[in-house]
Formats: sequence, C-alpha cells, structure tokens
Amino acid sequence: MHDATPSTPTHAAHPLWMKIALGFLVLVAVLALVLVFFPWDVLRGPLNRYVSEKTGRHFEITRKLDVKLGRNTRILADGLQFANPDWAKDPQLVTADSAEIELSLLPLLHRRIVIPRIELRHPQLGLQLEPDGRRSWALGQDTADPKNRPEIGALVVDEGSVHFIASGHGADIQTQFSIRGPDGNASAGDMPLAFKSSGTWQREHFTGGGRTGNALYLSAPLEHPFPIDISAVAGQTTVRASGAVSSLATLDGAKIEVNIKGHDLADLYKFFGVVLPSTPRYVLRGDVSKNGAVWHATNLNGKLGNSDLTGELSFDRSGAVPLLTGNIKSKSLDFDDLAPLVGLPETTRSAAALPEVKGVRAAPVAVKTAAKGDPNGKILPTARIDGPRLKRMNADVHYQAIKVTNVRHLPLERMSVHVNMKDGVLQLDPLDIGAAGGSFVGAVRIDGNSSPAAATMHLTARQLELNKLFGGLKFTKAAFGKIHGEIDLKGRGDSVAQMLGTSGGKVAMLMGGGEISNMLLELAGIDGGEIIKFYLKGDENVQLRCAATAFDVKNGVMQASAFVVDTADTVIYGDGQISLAAESIDLTLHPYPKDMSILALRSPLKVAGNFVKPRIGPEKGALAMRGGLVLALAAINPLLGLAATVETGPGKDADCGPVLRDAASPYAAARITALSKAAQGKEQDKPKRPGILSRLLGGPARAADKSTEPSTEPSTEPSTGKPAGQLP
Repeated sequence: MHDATPSTPTHAAHPLWMKIALGFLVLVAVLALVLVFFPWDVLRGPLNRYVSEKTGRHFEITRKLDVKLGRNTRILADGLQFANPDWAKDPQLVTADSAEIELSLLPLLHRRIVIPRIELRHPQLGLQLEPDGRRSWALGQDTADPKNRPEIGALVVDEGSVHFIASGHGADIQTQFSIRGPDGNASAGDMPLAFKSSGTWQREHFTGGGRTGNALYLSAPLEHPFPIDISAVAGQTTVRASGAVSSLATLDGAKIEVNIKGHDLADLYKFFGVVLPSTPRYVLRGDVSKNGAVWHATNLNGKLGNSDLTGELSFDRSGAVPLLTGNIKSKSLDFDDLAPLVGLPETTRSAAALPEVKGVRAAPVAVKTAAKGDPNGKILPTARIDGPRLKRMNADVHYQAIKVTNVRHLPLERMSVHVNMKDGVLQLDPLDIGAAGGSFVGAVRIDGNSSPAAATMHLTARQLELNKLFGGLKFTKAAFGKIHGEIDLKGRGDSVAQMLGTSGGKVAMLMGGGEISNMLLELAGIDGGEIIKFYLKGDENVQLRCAATAFDVKNGVMQASAFVVDTADTVIYGDGQISLAAESIDLTLHPYPKDMSILALRSPLKVAGNFVKPRIGPEKGALAMRGGLVLALAAINPLLGLAATVETGPGKDADCGPVLRDAASPYAAARITALSKAAQGKEQDKPKRPGILSRLLGGPARAADKSTEPSTEPSTEPSTGKPAGQLP
C-alpha cells in the first residue's frame, strides 16, 4: 500500500480582471471592425430625414454616404443637396457633385456646430443675408439665432458658382470660380483659384475678378493665410488689392497693397463706411493691414486732381461709432481742387490731371453757381451739409498743405487744419490759413445735431500785407502796411450760403500805418489836376495814417458801423451795407482831399451790384449836379466854370486812435491800442476833428475824444457849407 499524492496543474488560472480587460479589447476590436466595414450608406435615408426635420428644409445626400470616425469625424457625401429657407431668393443653399465635411462631435453637446473643413466639388451656392440678422446658411429653424450658424474653418472648392445677396448692403453678386486658367489648363502656384464677379454693391453696378488660393479660410487660425490678387469696380470707384489674408470672416491678419481710384473720395462712404470730404477725381495707393477691429492704411501716396497727398490713416470699428484718425499732408494743394469741397463742380483742370480715371463725374446736387455772363448769379455754395452723416463717424485728423497754388488773384499761401468730428459736431480747430504774408487763424464749428445745423466762425487776421492782399490791383503793388482783423459770426443752415445768409456777429479790419498809391486816391476823389500830374511825372506813394472798417452783422446783413481811410492826402469815409443773404453790395465812399487842386469833380463813390459783378463808380446824382454847375458857369464865363472845379481841401486828419478802437472787435483791443499809438503820437499836437466818432458811428462821441476837441464850433467846408467831416 502506498500514499496517493494530488497532481499539480501545469499553469495557474488567469485572474478575473485580466479576463475582463481582454474581453473589452476584443469588444472594441469587433466594434472597430464593424465601424470600419459598416455600410454607412444604409443610414443615408434616416440621416436625410433627420437633418430635414431639424432644419425645416430639404436635405439629401443623393448617391452615397460614408463616414470616417475620429476626433474630427469626416462625412463623405456623394451628391449633395441642401435647400435654402423659404424666404431666400435662391431655392438651394448648396448643391455639389460631392462633399467632404469634417465635423467636431464634442461641441454638439453644447449646441455648437463646428466644421473645421468643408471640401466641395463643383458646388453651386446660394447665400443670402438680411438686415434683421437672418442668414440662409444658419442650420436651424430660427435662421437669425447666432447659435444656429456653423463655425466653418476652411472652405475648399474647385470650380462652380456662388450667388450672394445682402439687401442691407445693396448687394446682388454672381461669382464664377475655377481652378483652371483661361487656357483651360490647371493653374499653378499659390493662387490656383480664378474668379469673376458681377452684379451690384451698395446698389452700384459691380464687377470684379482675380485669383486666390482654393482653400478659403473663413475662421481658421492666423497661421493659415492665403494670398489674394483682386480687382473690383463699383460705380465709379476702382480697387486693386494684392497680398494675404488669414481669415475671410474677420479679415484678420490682412496685409495688402491697395490701389484705388475714382471720381470722389466721398463715394467711399457707401462702400466702406468712411466719411470723407468731396474731392476731385483721385488716384491713391497704400499698405493696408488689420489688427483686431482697427484698419491701418500706411504709406499713403497719390493725387487728388493736381494736388499731391501723403500720410497715414487708421479706422477703428471697435466702438459704437467708427473713429478715423491720422495725419495727411500735401506739398502742393491746387486751389481748383477745393471746388468739390464746397459743393462746386469739378474743374476741367482737375479732371485733366488724371486722365486714367475714366468716365464723367456726376453733377453735384443742389449747387447754384454763377453762370458765365449771368450778372444775377450767386457764388456762395449751396451744397447741402449732410448732418446725419456727421453722426455716423468720429474723426481726429490733421491736414497740412505746405503750399497752395493756382490761387489766381487770391492771396492764399498755405493751410493747416485739425479736423475733429464727434457725435455729429464738426470742428476745424485750429484752422490756420496762410494768406498775403500773414494768416487767418481761428476755428469753425458746425453742429449737425440741430436742424438746420448751427455754425460758428471765429477767425483772426494777422499781419496781412497790403500789397499782397490786393495783389491783383496795379495801384497796390508798391503799397505796404500790415492789416489785422476779426471775423466773429454765428449762423444756421444746411449750406454755407444759408449759414452766412442767417449769420450775426462782427467783422472788423484795421491798419495802423503804411503807404498807398496817390494816384488811386486822386482817382477816388476824381481830382483831374492831380491825376494829370501823376500821369505826367509818375505815381508815388502817400502816407497811410490809418484805415478801419467795422460791420455789425444781423440776419446776414453787414451794416457798416465804421469805415475810414486816412492818408496824408485824402480822408475817405464810408457807409452802407453788404448782404450775405442776397449777395449784394451797397456802399458809399466819401473822399475829402486835404490839398488844393483844380479840375476836381469830387463826388461820393458807389460800390454796388452783387458779388458776381460789383460796380464801382461815382454817385451819378452828385456828379451830375456838380458837372451841371460847371457847365452853367462855363456858359457865362469859362473862368467861372474852371473855378467851380477848384478843390480847396476841406479834409481833416481822422482821429485814428479812437476810430481803430471802435472799429475793432473786443478781442483785439490791446493790439489796436499799440497799433494806433504811433499815429496818435504824431497827431497829438494837431487840432482834432470835433465829434468824428459821433458822425462816423452814429452815436455820441467818447468822453476821451471830447477832451481833445477845441471848444470852438467846427469850421464849415467851403464847398458844401456843412461841418467838417459830416457826410454829404
């Protein structure tokens, strides 16, 4: 008998966890094999019905469905049709021979449709955008809900067409595209996709074309820029752009060289929302980039008519109201090119300067200018100022013209202005216009929030040189002296003409001393003897002691409150008015020679007519009366007729100091006192004309003036029997 011993197994039993893990792996492998070899096309019908039900419009994969699972699942559709919403013009959103769609699954849990990539073969697209936010490519019942808009990274196409409608932008554009060139061969290089477009943009006829990459990155990361080379014509504006853009949806990362030309920079408001002034035809180039919501245009260089233009601009759309900032400079500003700025037609010279800008410029609206040969025409511009447009953009732009050319008889030399536009208020402050060796400095403000617009203007004239200010007149070429002045006006209106025609305020110009043509004074006084003398021996200057004009402005009528020109030879007083509303002139000048002369038919001078064709000449009634007296006496005895023309010189020196102070606005009182001090010093030992301010300004003389007046009654003029200095 022997002991039996148990047998030992050849290997130990596997743990339970290992069996479970092994089973799971087998299951995954089986599922993977099932998914790989799953006949996805059997789900094509249910998928078509599901998408159609969820979107409320017909969706169909027409031939075959396949799916490649992964982090981004790829859906391969052979034959694709997806209808547009019933409100859209085109029945189909997309039809294509085939489509490959990458779909991110996880965002679906948060109701986000993320499609990193779509590839379409021979697509036909119908895209429509409505002002209320509806988009035909939104994938839900509510096409205005942003959550229903798919986030598409890149769109890859080969050839086909797209019809884009955006009624809010006045857009209806048909585009044909192909990866084949005009010769039918496949295009090489970085821009294989060629396209041509036509239709309307901002309700203007639109055509365009160019080349780009066939992968259009709608919202892809910035590391995927694609090149573009496009040209477009909308209305009378032509744009050529070449460079690269990273995202078509936001245009971020854009670095583009842009060439643009057209008939009026103001037209760019319709296309880009940038409020610019009206200009003559132009050609510009610049480097354009985009950083977030800010567009930058650098290295700007071009021409507006005959004027050059350089500088840089930035356009920030991040706020509720866009903001334009920048610095612009012209080495030479042609005066003709300013015509459209005030609503006048583009000049022939401006148009001829840029023959490459084809076509005829549209006529300005509501501009009434003086026709050639029309003596009743108007010259103040009536072009309407668009108040609502002032509210659609803010601006902070500096402009400088180093030289102003082609000014003809105007004494303009240079210009600089700071343009500030905010919340519908346009301010030109400071405004510095170089003129006649001096300048006009001040500010202009237009408030477009009221209807009509409210405008204020304050300009100070500094150091204007007499011979340059009236450089077109022969008799002022040898004259000299410095002119100062103030313009302080307020008005209301929707045009420059209306603002000036309703304005009120003060206008004053003054001169403390200088020289002026003696011949001009004798002609003003119709002094035949002196005129003959200067014709024989030549003209010579005479000392100008002082000159001052002051106007009180009310309802567009400038009423002369002071008008005096005092020289060593003649003193001239004036009265009357200038109507800015009617653009008419009615001034009377009364010359009083200070010397004795023969052949003098002294008569008041009338400056009358309108701004287009003013008339200057002797007052006919007074001249006829004196001429009749001469003829009557000459009929009795020729010597008596000659004696009637003898001028005994009743004119007296004007009291320049008080006149200058009264003629000026309050802003210039200190400067005027200094200007008149020299003239007062020279005349302090001479008897003053009694009551000159009372007679000149129509009120009582100042107490200071009375202290210098003699106690005797004023002398009378031999020729008139009136007190010296009293206007006849």
